[in-house]
Amino acid sequence: MAEKKVKITPLGKRVVVRPEEVEETTKGGLIIPPSAQDDQKSEVGTVVVLGTGEKDFKFTVKVGDKVFFKKYSPDEIEIDGEKYFVLAEEDILAIVG
Repeated sequence: MAEKKVKITPLGKRVVVRPEEVEETTKGGLIIPPSAQDDQKSEVGTVVVLGTGEKDFKFTVKVGDKVFFKKYSPDEIEIDGEKYFVLAEEDILAIVG
């Protein structure tokens, strides 16, 4: 499936991340209520857009990287009905995989 082009450009050293979906059921088949799903706020996602950067700055991550980030650092936005996070690159803790 082709990646959908996100119509936003973050400023500075920020990136836009598409969060992984939170599971609605456990591996054992138990249904997780929506209130508990909010507590499992995604900390993993895929980088979809890099910001404008700054002079003499090079991003460590690239579009398509799966990343692990600080749980409470991102700003949540919605574009065309999809949820995204905008966060500073310094709040990305690791590239997964």
